[in-house]
Amino acid sequence: MSHGPNLSKFDEGRLMQVLVAPIVSEKATMVAEKSNAVTFKVLQDATKYEIKAAVELMFKVAVKGVSVVNTKGKTKRFGKSMGRRDNVRKAYVTLQPGQEINLGGEAA
Repeated sequence: MSHGPNLSKFDEGRLMQVLVAPIVSEKATMVAEKSNAVTFKVLQDATKYEIKAAVELMFKVAVKGVSVVNTKGKTKRFGKSMGRRDNVRKAYVTLQPGQEINLGGEAA
């Protein structure tokens, strides 16, 4: 039995916007290989339950758990002026054993 809210309680339009982009980096690939987890950039106000529901809706996979990390944007220089990168909210979505999401696009 699930502890969180039911999938049907969320607005489908909202769920389609929750996942901003997959994160394909060296660290994300290492995590994917080691613990069967996929990394996504998500909206700042997205909850773990929303992220889980969005991944299950879009990729038709069973989600085991969701971990969320908020990363503060760095301050950077552009010549004389100072700029700032955006804050990023990352979701590490762990999949049930046997489940897989292919983000690379290559044929299996």
